[in-house]
Amino acid sequence: MDTFSCDLLIVGGGGAGLRAAIAAAEAAPKLDIAVVSKVYPMRSHTVSAEGGAAAVIKPGDSLDAHAYDTISGGDWLCDQDVVEVFVEAAPREMLQLEHWGCPWSREPNGSVAVRPFGGMKTQRTWFAADKTGFHMLHTLFQTSLRYGSVRRFDEWFVTKLLVDEGRCQGVVAIELATGKVQGITAKAVILCTGGCGKVFPFSTNANIKNGDGMALAYRSGVPLKDMEFVQYHPTGLPQTGILITEATRAEGGWLLNKDGYRYLQDYDLGTPEPKPVLRSMELGPRDRLSQAFIKEQEKGRMLEGPYGHYVNLDIRHLGEQVIDKKLPFVRELCLKYANLDPVKELIPVRPVVHYMMGGVHTDIMGATPLDGL
Repeated sequence: MDTFSCDLLIVGGGGAGLRAAIAAAEAAPKLDIAVVSKVYPMRSHTVSAEGGAAAVIKPGDSLDAHAYDTISGGDWLCDQDVVEVFVEAAPREMLQLEHWGCPWSREPNGSVAVRPFGGMKTQRTWFAADKTGFHMLHTLFQTSLRYGSVRRFDEWFVTKLLVDEGRCQGVVAIELATGKVQGITAKAVILCTGGCGKVFPFSTNANIKNGDGMALAYRSGVPLKDMEFVQYHPTGLPQTGILITEATRAEGGWLLNKDGYRYLQDYDLGTPEPKPVLRSMELGPRDRLSQAFIKEQEKGRMLEGPYGHYVNLDIRHLGEQVIDKKLPFVRELCLKYANLDPVKELIPVRPVVHYMMGGVHTDIMGATPLDGL
């Protein structure tokens, strides 16, 4: 088996992997950095994120408020120290992405536009129309090309971590185009391999999200944790599981049962209003909205189609101009995959596996119990 060496090996070429590579190249320009990805970076699943990313930027918001919304939205089960680190870093990272060229949507006065998301008591979700992940990933990919010390190995599949003397020393990978097996040794390895939503039959996740990074760690004796925390997004297309972004509800979309009734009011989620209300009704936490769907199903108030039970998402009242400006991708997805126009028709939706809270056990700095990983 052929081998080569590098200083830092990053497994995964999506948003996390590219950001790690850029940070390492900036911190130590002489490092030899390898990024191994089983797909071309722009096909990584970061590209599928639609609605936006949360960070404090507007007057009247605060890091404490962001932390509170996060922790309370997580039913008080979050690691609060990690949440504090996260909310403090988020504004800095979002501004950095802007400086690298990410085209965040704007208010008429030129400031960054924000929208509400489920569980928030204020508007703090930055967005680039409804193709946020695409623009974030494109920005990171283009930025990574500036650094000659970053070498990419696209369409290489890592099959094993190399562990010797109690330390992760590299990986074994297969070049998919040729079948060549390659050993890559490194002084440190970073896993940036995403979740495992595709182990469920109905998921927003692409076929590449099958937990292989978690398996690499587990087979090397690194524990996994919180694997039971699987987030269901309340609005996916019934046939495909394709995500209909939370931004539809942030802009004022309504969830309706078979009677055209905004049923969330029956589950202690607030009182219906014509305009979206923060942390109320359609802007409640995702788990609460998904649970309400099941309760409606038990009551027999669902619609039923060839792909099971569903409810309707109504954004017709937003008008074509708002939809084309702020939700163009939603309209495109509906036209292509559901053969309907949300400007004129209701969107059938149902809860769908979306995000994995659990994964490889690390400390607050991202280090696992295995040295070098």
